[in-house]
Amino acid sequence: MSMIEDFILTDDIHPIDIVETLAAHHEWEFDRLTNDQIAMSVVGLWRTYSITLAWSSQDETLRLICTFEMDPPTERLPALYDLLNRCNDQVWTGAYSFWEDQKLMVWRYGLLLSGEQIASPEQIDDMIASAIMSSERYYPAFQLVAWSDSTPKDALKVAIAEAYGRA
Repeated sequence: MSMIEDFILTDDIHPIDIVETLAAHHEWEFDRLTNDQIAMSVVGLWRTYSITLAWSSQDETLRLICTFEMDPPTERLPALYDLLNRCNDQVWTGAYSFWEDQKLMVWRYGLLLSGEQIASPEQIDDMIASAIMSSERYYPAFQLVAWSDSTPKDALKVAIAEAYGRA
């Protein structure tokens, strides 16, 4: 039985219920903050990422925010913002921003489910996987720009190709 078949049997399919089932399936730490919001910790190769998914019934959007702490020196912020623009030019399923006051690198994505559409577990799992893969891919470039004299263009070269497997 597929993951979606478990939910088809119920009349009320809530996206956050699906996320909670996925988090339990992957054995991620999670906390159901409200009926419409869940927070998780997902361990990657570089970091542990904080992921929050929230459902807005008003605009029928499932929002994902993936964050990790980053406290670059103030003088490196212009280069970091340049790098963020370059990264965002390469990604299609979300966008990066840096929340300077909170010292957080942020990946955001929204899945529009207008017309009472239902997100499949596979779609939601892909959303989460995409956020983690993108964060893992660009993390070394963020570090190079923040903590060395690397230019954004040079730092981005470490993130050009997606890595497969482990060394």
